[in-house]
Amino acid sequence: MTISGFLGAGKTTTLLETARRLREDGRRVAVITNDQGTELVDTQLARSAAETGEVTGGCFCCRFDDLVKVAMDLINDHGVGTLLAEAVGSCADLQATVLRPLRRYYGDRFTAGSLMTVVDAERLAALSSNNGNADLSYLFAKQLEEADVIALNKIDLLDAETTQAALDELHIRYPSATVAGYSAKSGRGMDQLIKTWMSQTAAPRNVEIDYNRYARAEAALAWLNQTLIVRAPGGFDGDLWARTLLEHLSKAAQDEGWAIGHAKITLRAPGVLSRFSLISSGGAPVADGPAPGPLAEAEACINARIACAPTQLDDAIAAAVRAATEVAAAEVERCGGERAFQPAYPQPAYRLAAPEPSAQICGCNGAC
Repeated sequence: MTISGFLGAGKTTTLLETARRLREDGRRVAVITNDQGTELVDTQLARSAAETGEVTGGCFCCRFDDLVKVAMDLINDHGVGTLLAEAVGSCADLQATVLRPLRRYYGDRFTAGSLMTVVDAERLAALSSNNGNADLSYLFAKQLEEADVIALNKIDLLDAETTQAALDELHIRYPSATVAGYSAKSGRGMDQLIKTWMSQTAAPRNVEIDYNRYARAEAALAWLNQTLIVRAPGGFDGDLWARTLLEHLSKAAQDEGWAIGHAKITLRAPGVLSRFSLISSGGAPVADGPAPGPLAEAEACINARIACAPTQLDDAIAAAVRAATEVAAAEVERCGGERAFQPAYPQPAYRLAAPEPSAQICGCNGAC
């Protein structure tokens, strides 16, 4: 089963909650994460909750063979029966470049389920307006256009009228998809969403996509993944450090007019794994899970996807780290990751058109 959706929509939370509920039903479940870089916050979280593999250095479509190998390893080495794969938040065209190739070339080994795209109402309003980056809005629309299931997340933050308006808009604009509202964080609507996702049939339709616009959309975002060691002899407040870093970054993005795809931090120490996230410039960071208490030393993994030049993101993160470290009276040491970069032009290993309806006589959905 494959999940897509724009950065910050809540895909990872949805995936991990789905995995938890499927395990309670007796399934052997594993998660596959995906990113343009390495040092992933989402992989750390997934490993704390389920068997996990990862595909790095490019989208599933461009790393198709890696995806197949990771999936086979999880099946053969860990006896996994259900794979939940989370695509990069800037990835589109998954039906043609991932799911159809899986059905055609590996239909005897995998049953490639339906594609679910996660969206939240705030991002839906922002990227549907075309007031910002037109190429990012184009990419966002294509993610929704190819979805078999569109999952409106974070309805716990909305009133009933706003929720219904967003669901109605999605129904009207994407009539070929099944639309469902839920909250991954509170659990509201999750059981019905999982049932819908698992039972939905993939639609044999073709979605046209301009790869030049797709590439420009991905390149509009600078990507940064870093790992730091944060320490203080007398202990430091991990919650204060992480929140200060993201608040500083949020203000810098607002001042410069940069759109934030997402910025995430995990703090990991013995017995501690805390995540903090930011999804809008000028917004406030959100903590998932209990706040970490005083820490003598912790590993901090930082992932940021922001619409600016890579050098600007490097400078902004460095300034935010300095501010957080000063406020928390700590010191930092960089121990992994890379400088910010822009994704390369997407070059999928396969791109297969949907078969004509008349060709579906055997009912295999193109696997034969």
